[in-house]
Amino acid sequence: MKHLLSMRELSNLQLEKIFKLAKSIENGDLSVTYPDLFAANIFLEPSTRTKNSFYMAEKRLGLDVVELDEKESSLTKGESLYDTLRTLEALGVKLAVVRQSETGLLSKVAEQLSISVINAGDGTGEHPTQSLLDLYTIKDEFASFEGLKVVIAGDIKHSRVARSNAYALARLGADVYFVAKPEWRDDTISEDYISIDEAVDMCDVLMLLRIQHERHEGVCKTTQYLEDYGLTIEREARMRKESIILHPAPVNRGVEIEESLVESSKSRIFRQMTNGVTVRMALIRHLLEEGTA
Repeated sequence: MKHLLSMRELSNLQLEKIFKLAKSIENGDLSVTYPDLFAANIFLEPSTRTKNSFYMAEKRLGLDVVELDEKESSLTKGESLYDTLRTLEALGVKLAVVRQSETGLLSKVAEQLSISVINAGDGTGEHPTQSLLDLYTIKDEFASFEGLKVVIAGDIKHSRVARSNAYALARLGADVYFVAKPEWRDDTISEDYISIDEAVDMCDVLMLLRIQHERHEGVCKTTQYLEDYGLTIEREARMRKESIILHPAPVNRGVEIEESLVESSKSRIFRQMTNGVTVRMALIRHLLEEGTA
């Protein structure tokens, strides 16, 4: 395994290997580090959790880190992403983490490179490492995915998180459902759409998504969204005792979720963030041990 560009590239066996490695790291195993290797983080879209999570993961593994954004690189001069990555490859970088806005671009670029490339979000395509940490959080809670009822609620049409998780969860044996406004549905992912009220009554996992304002044309009105499609206090009270709430963040409190529920007893939102560092460490180790780096 050389790159991680899509959840479709990971077999169930590879997923299990990454999760076991993440658990050992969580339990204190830092026996393998890479003090002589360089990683590059290229974030051409805004990011707080993913960017800093990768930075923390890389530093904990002993990697030296080169950080680029669009304003500081030759991309502003018209250089292609491929040429930027080839330059970093020529300079000795072994691993590149890339977030950019063109869906599918990384798959075309990565196949021409000898360095390992991790997709940190490509437009409305996929966000595989967010999916990995979501899956790890769910597995930590329930031990198995088989038969779990997972509901993904929000702006499905524009969500790379929904796309990655929908595929991976279904393959692992979970029953996946969606909640979305009619115009934010994406029937290429699934046609299993239910109401938010049906969702809270039956789900084991409720994964909420923010509205992707930056990917919409025009202004999206959020008036009544919480009442019609979000997790209110009344709806949370109807959820099963063992059910959990996830959110990839950033969270728009009071829009997709009532503000007080972000840190409620059912919420694992901040646990997801903690798991993000651990899982990304495990993935990097997996790539560096199995890839060409």
